[in-house]
Amino acid sequence: MRKYINSKLEGLAPSGIRRFFDIASEMEHVISLGVGEPDFDTPWKIREAGIYSIEQGRTIYTANAGLKSLREEISRYVRRKYDLTYDPQKEILVTVGGSEAIDVGLRSILEPGDEVLIPEPCFVCYAPCTVLAGGVPVPVPLSEKNEFKLTAEDIQAHVTDKTKVLIFPFPNNPTGAVMDRQDLEKVRQLIIDLDLFVISDEIYSELTYGTERHVSIASLPGMQERTLVINGFSKTFSMTGWRLGYAMGPADLIKQMTKMHQYAIMCAPTLSQYAAIEALRNADQEVEDMRTEYDHRRRLVLKLLKEMDVPCFEPKGAFYVFPNISRFGLTSEEFCQKLLYSKHVAVVPGTAFGDSGEGFVRISYAYSMQQLKEALSLMRAFTEELARGQHV
Repeated sequence: MRKYINSKLEGLAPSGIRRFFDIASEMEHVISLGVGEPDFDTPWKIREAGIYSIEQGRTIYTANAGLKSLREEISRYVRRKYDLTYDPQKEILVTVGGSEAIDVGLRSILEPGDEVLIPEPCFVCYAPCTVLAGGVPVPVPLSEKNEFKLTAEDIQAHVTDKTKVLIFPFPNNPTGAVMDRQDLEKVRQLIIDLDLFVISDEIYSELTYGTERHVSIASLPGMQERTLVINGFSKTFSMTGWRLGYAMGPADLIKQMTKMHQYAIMCAPTLSQYAAIEALRNADQEVEDMRTEYDHRRRLVLKLLKEMDVPCFEPKGAFYVFPNISRFGLTSEEFCQKLLYSKHVAVVPGTAFGDSGEGFVRISYAYSMQQLKEALSLMRAFTEELARGQHV
């Protein structure tokens, strides 16, 4: 059978996140802090809009690019939220989640052998999608001492004459790192000088903490024409299962992406699109309530990690912390396996997000306060045992 299978696909390793949690799923009484999925129900008004669309018989295909009314609403939303201006007719494509937008974007841009700079640690799909598109992923390791931010020096050290695309994954999964306006300005001119195209994954744009809110790199001078912005509804509106995202970028690129989307997908789910219109128009308060609750949890987890003497820089975005467990003398994989088998607590090895994640683990705080307290209490007992030389 192997002779019939695409060799590039066969050569890809399964997701490190899913592989680890397949083990956890077969165990009883496991507290999982691993899945990057909101624990809130989709706000009722959004669910109701989806239900109503079905009741009204709105169950046929939409336009390939998505409902015109949804694209218009996306355009209004990003203008008021991020000072971005996109033509809903030519510069916005509605996709099946943000992941499809990333995949279709890369396949529409890359020629065989083109290099893609991928800051790591990062979301697991960028490198595989690059390979499947015929490109060459080039990892750009980010540093804890820089709070896992991307610097001009990082870019300069990895760019070659084959570099075409820079992935820009902020706010970041798994680290929770953000790039504020000052950080963005430090890399903007270099990106322009090097003539790089940016794919900016902003799926966590509404989940930032502190006084400064998310700034899109596309909003900076000279960047919109060389940036594809990826966003969606899964994280912001707790709509993971609705499978809806969108891409915004130059009209010529969106035209080609829509063509590929047309042949592979046809259109995003119709009921999800109607629900998304309601989300963009009327769910600001629900989003703010969820963000506030995540912030409470974030502060709790950081406090408990500090009490167990596990260092962790303060993440300002998404719903993850990325503590440094290197002092225990275990690899990330070993730490997570021993924690899982001895205490039935599941977190994700940092290496699931790239080699530069070694020495770290990802903990999601998209769980209740009670679950977080219980899990981190068990993790504290585990680290104390490690410090005493147990679990060798």
